[in-house]
Amino acid sequence: MIIETARRPVPAQSERDAGRSLLPPEQPLEMPAQDLRHARCRPAPVPAAAHWPARVALIAGASLLTLGFARELHAVLSFVQITPNQIVFLVLSTLAFGWIALGSLSAAIGLMPLFAGESPDTLELPPSTEPLDQRTALLFPVYHEDCARIAGTIEAITADLAGIGRAEQFDVFVLSDSRSHDAGSREEELFAALAERLRGSMAVYYRRRLHNTAKKAGNVADWVQRFGAAYDSFVVLDADSIMSGETLVRLALGMQARPCAGLIQTVPRLAGGSTLFQRLQQFAAGVYGPAVAAGLAAWHGPQGNYWGHNAIIRTAAFAAAAGLPELPGRPPFGGHVQSHDFVEAALMQRAGWEVHMAPSLEGSYEGAPPALPELVARDRRWAQGNLQHLAIVGARGLTPMGRAHLAMGASAYLVSAVWAASLVVGLVLALQGTRVIPSYFLDSKTLFPIWPVIDPGAAFRLFLATMVVVLMPKGIGLVLELRRATAAGERRAAPRVIAGVAVETLFSMLLAPILMLTQTTAVAQIFAGLDSGWKAQRRDEGGMTVLAAVRFHGWHMLAGLTLAVLSYLVSVSLMAWMAPVILGLSLSVLLSWWTARNAGPWLSGWLATSTDHDPPPILAAARARTAAWAGHSRRDPVAGAAEAARAAHSLPGPAQARWGGAEQLADEVAHAHR
Repeated sequence: MIIETARRPVPAQSERDAGRSLLPPEQPLEMPAQDLRHARCRPAPVPAAAHWPARVALIAGASLLTLGFARELHAVLSFVQITPNQIVFLVLSTLAFGWIALGSLSAAIGLMPLFAGESPDTLELPPSTEPLDQRTALLFPVYHEDCARIAGTIEAITADLAGIGRAEQFDVFVLSDSRSHDAGSREEELFAALAERLRGSMAVYYRRRLHNTAKKAGNVADWVQRFGAAYDSFVVLDADSIMSGETLVRLALGMQARPCAGLIQTVPRLAGGSTLFQRLQQFAAGVYGPAVAAGLAAWHGPQGNYWGHNAIIRTAAFAAAAGLPELPGRPPFGGHVQSHDFVEAALMQRAGWEVHMAPSLEGSYEGAPPALPELVARDRRWAQGNLQHLAIVGARGLTPMGRAHLAMGASAYLVSAVWAASLVVGLVLALQGTRVIPSYFLDSKTLFPIWPVIDPGAAFRLFLATMVVVLMPKGIGLVLELRRATAAGERRAAPRVIAGVAVETLFSMLLAPILMLTQTTAVAQIFAGLDSGWKAQRRDEGGMTVLAAVRFHGWHMLAGLTLAVLSYLVSVSLMAWMAPVILGLSLSVLLSWWTARNAGPWLSGWLATSTDHDPPPILAAARARTAAWAGHSRRDPVAGAAEAARAAHSLPGPAQARWGGAEQLADEVAHAHR
């Protein structure tokens, strides 16, 4: 039974909390840690018969492509008798190609429903006009984040929900894990002002944990155990997440209409970035992402995955099935579960709950890292969490799809090490070819020499097939984006989209070797027992000095120059063949410095997405509200009003009416501060 919470925040102090909290009366919900060695009795497995054809097609297609690649590479390597080093190179290259083939074919599967105009969602979400009887909490777990950004987002979401008459079904909880007293004091002051401003529209609660046990997963679990019984569902949003009111209502209605659904994951669009690095990520996600997401939904079915945010979760199901145990041993493989989202989805499936994906649902957004070092730092944490899944993938009772998600998460990082190893072995083979005198007689009984002959046809077929498979998702995304732009009546869309794909492909080709080395280093550190720790993320633009780029990428540049010299010593043709890897590593300092800067008008135009051409009102509203709250934080409401006015003027007329004028906002924020 769901118990109604108090609508107004109540100042409180708990033994669990630091500083002053604004909380409703507690409504506890038990959340036991799950036993990974013994599976409890559970309902019948979720039926997924409709999704087996896509799974069979994916596995069969990837297997055939990989076998074909291995056959052609074997034909290229084995002149007469293949050597042990060549066998190692064959195995490593085949594994790397197989991973690429799996992802590319998944995107190809996603092309079919999108091109046919069908919905790729694994369940049908009701329209936002349907009656909603359930209550939903919006959770913002924060760790030394920009409070003004979060306050602006909360206010924009509240106004959007109020605009469609649904704010009363939602409450907001800001769940802080910030460690310093100063950061906590700023949070308490700002969110108290926000709660007062939104009083009568939506309840805003705040608390800061005294001990940040188990990081984000423990933060959410603490909320479930203290307040979960009061809410049917909850939505987890990161500090850079934004979701429209209509999207939130449709997700809540989806949970209400389908009692067996435990989680519904949206596919958030990347938006709001201005650096070249952010623009590249936004373009790739906006153009190639729809087919990739549709393909995942096609073969995941109701046994999908969870990405940790921008998803709605049934509170009772999560509490009963997804309590995370502490793993035996020390970090990085033991201790608290790091990448908790994959594990929570697998545990919910184990308990018989459906995990759905809604790729076509608009109104879900998130930010992108502003520069390459920020992506690498985040990737290092994810690598540790995903490799930790190797200790969980064999847990009792998991569904095959749950195991697949955990295994694929770990493989995504291991494959970088495989690629790096294949390059090293390939270079050794090339050096051997120039330094070792070939043996033309296999044994003493051979009367005639055996001349090693390379099959140029097999080598060309191998290169062509590899390029087709690697570029397949980009080609699919290009086709779908041109089709969308034509249907939307965007004039001269084709040259812009083609230029954008070309620019993104060039940069992704140059950045890929850098990420390969950083991920390979992360894997080596993790297996050596080094913990990644937990640091606050830099989400806003700020550029990068050349000196900072040299400090971060100096060893990447050195590796690229070393590879260039070794390749040149072998042959100019090998150096040309290795050019993408050599250039990416050798230019890593320049690439990182350049992409951390503002993209500029030309590149911004080429890399513009549909979200850039037609900005959703809630994004502009969140920017306007954030600017005003930033002025509040700096004790400068005048500056906040000016920033808010600039952002608010970008809103369409009807949207301005819903969210109110920027000047009124600044006055109200200043009044709340006083």
